[in-house]
This record gives sequence, C-alpha cells and structure tokens, in this order.
Amino acid sequence: MDFYMVLKIAGIGLLVGVLVMVLEQTQRKEIAQLTILAGVVVVLYIVVQAIGDLFNLVRSVFQIY
Repeated sequence: MDFYMVLKIAGIGLLVGVLVMVLEQTQRKEIAQLTILAGVVVVLYIVVQAIGDLFNLVRSVFQIY
C-alpha cells in the first residue's frame, strides 16, 4: 500500500464528509446517506484492487503459477 493510495482514500473521505454536511444542512438526509454509501463503495473498490495487486505480487515472487 503506497502513500498515494492513502492520500486518495483520505481525499475521498474528506469530500464525502463535506458533501454529507452540506446535504444534511439542506434537509436532504436520504441523499446524504446515498452519498456515504457511494463513498464506501468507491473506497472498497480501491482496496479490493490493491489486494488483488498484492496477491499477484506474491504469486510472482514465489512463482506459484
């Protein structure tokens, strides 16, 4: 896991946090919840890709094919 990915996830978290605060101030709580869900899905997608890359690296290092 490199530092760029940590910054990307933190940036997504900050963006989602600000959007949720704005949406809750404008009385749109349902859309705020959907925004949170979308943020979680995007971060999970990034993490799953990183785990896939890690498994491919382990396979290539130990020549498991």
